[in-house]
Amino acid sequence: MLVHEFLEQSAARYPTKTALVCGNRRLSYGEIDAQADRLASSLRRAGVCRGDRVVITLPNTPEAVVSLFAALKADAVFVMVNPTTKADKLGYILANCRPTALIADARQAVVVEQAVAVSPSVRCLVVVGGAIVGPVTREHGGSIAGVSWADALADGDEGRPPRRAIDLDLAALIYTSGSTGRPKGVMATHLNMVTAATSITTYLEAVPEDVVIDALPLSFDYGLYQVLMASRVGATLVLERRVAYPQMLVDRMAQEGVTGLPGVPTLFALLLQLSGLERCHLPQLRYITNTGAALPVEHIRRLRAAFPHARLYSMYGLTECKRVSYLPPEEVDRRPRSVGIAMPNTEVWVEDAGGNRLGPGQVGELVVRGAHVTRGYWEDPEATMRAFGPGPFPGETVLHTGDLFTMDADGFLYFVGRQDDIIKTRGEKVSPREVENVLYGLPETAEAAVVGVPDPVLGEAIKAYIVPLNGSNLTEQDVIRHCRIHLEDHMVPTQIEFCIELPKTDSGKIRKAELRREAQHTG
Repeated sequence: MLVHEFLEQSAARYPTKTALVCGNRRLSYGEIDAQADRLASSLRRAGVCRGDRVVITLPNTPEAVVSLFAALKADAVFVMVNPTTKADKLGYILANCRPTALIADARQAVVVEQAVAVSPSVRCLVVVGGAIVGPVTREHGGSIAGVSWADALADGDEGRPPRRAIDLDLAALIYTSGSTGRPKGVMATHLNMVTAATSITTYLEAVPEDVVIDALPLSFDYGLYQVLMASRVGATLVLERRVAYPQMLVDRMAQEGVTGLPGVPTLFALLLQLSGLERCHLPQLRYITNTGAALPVEHIRRLRAAFPHARLYSMYGLTECKRVSYLPPEEVDRRPRSVGIAMPNTEVWVEDAGGNRLGPGQVGELVVRGAHVTRGYWEDPEATMRAFGPGPFPGETVLHTGDLFTMDADGFLYFVGRQDDIIKTRGEKVSPREVENVLYGLPETAEAAVVGVPDPVLGEAIKAYIVPLNGSNLTEQDVIRHCRIHLEDHMVPTQIEFCIELPKTDSGKIRKAELRREAQHTG
């Protein structure tokens, strides 16, 4: 089965049923399928071939949903990119995956022009919400002009495009932060994504009558999978752009009769700040899911008190395999700190540095085996070899998560810590190196180090230690302003500390573990 067959089968079963709600817009399964067919035809006509990449940098909108299914229908590989991504990072992604097509929002005109100017692979530029003014001049000669969303649909043919892809073909590149400071593209096949979506919808007991609200960005794989899983079962998805006011989210849930609420600790912390949350009337809410970081036990208690009819699922996963485990709701009281058992059709174990499997209560690296384990990192064989290795049976590959766990005698997993420095904040992974590179872009910065520190709302807060040049007048406001210009919103440090020097090893490496301990000690 291919990922876009989720949409096609639901469109055949429920052609007039509301598939997507976004603001005042409501699209049926039949409408989304027809638009995706037209756009796929248009992309092929513009030169998109089997296996080509299509970068989609749009906010949570119907166009983003149509675009990802259209790329798949064209036998291509979709790449969702956060619309707040800056020009240098977007340029890096374009240079790395060499897409044939780029679908972007008109409000990103300046960023897109700068990135496309140095990306010779892009031959098709589709603009949503307007047109980029004038053709984009290439750095090495030539130019490319954008076409509007309406024209791209009008240029396509009705009817389903012929397909050539099989389930071993790539379906998506999902870029995730790496320890080098540059994002890595996780290669997910149709088989990987169908397996993960099928397993998750199985333990959530998803049904066509579900109405799921998605306030997570589609560039975040957890937000993306809400689209895929709703399409798989024929459910309705309520797509939200951002949650600035939690009361508006609650009102929207009541208005649409939401049955499923996926979130991350940041979202739930915002909801729990609402006074009188326990009096909110959401009788249809059937389940709540959490991933990205563990929910504090007190937050679990308050969510269950506020929504007594909803089943709460704590989960653990990585982009490299989407999902690993879930805690059955009936186990929440007995094992509130556990991230659960392996999800259906998945095997996990804990092993030591020598590859020996460990017994209950012993700390080691978590290893994951299953058809949802992805193919590795796009054109990065060294990183792929570090994370993906041979499994217990010939010819198979397993994922070494890099995360330390213990497992109890009943197979329930408990997260201990991370082997690397990657920070998980607001449900997303952030590379300290990437933030440090931006900090070093300040002329007044002599040295900089970035660490993650526990935070009850964010999961981890990003703290920056900066040694200013002698005589400089660098302020916290200067640093924040600079970071907001050069980083995505969730990557901007929330804590800044200026110091005279940073602790170092004899070889001159900054002792980040010492900084983390100091940050935790000072609160």
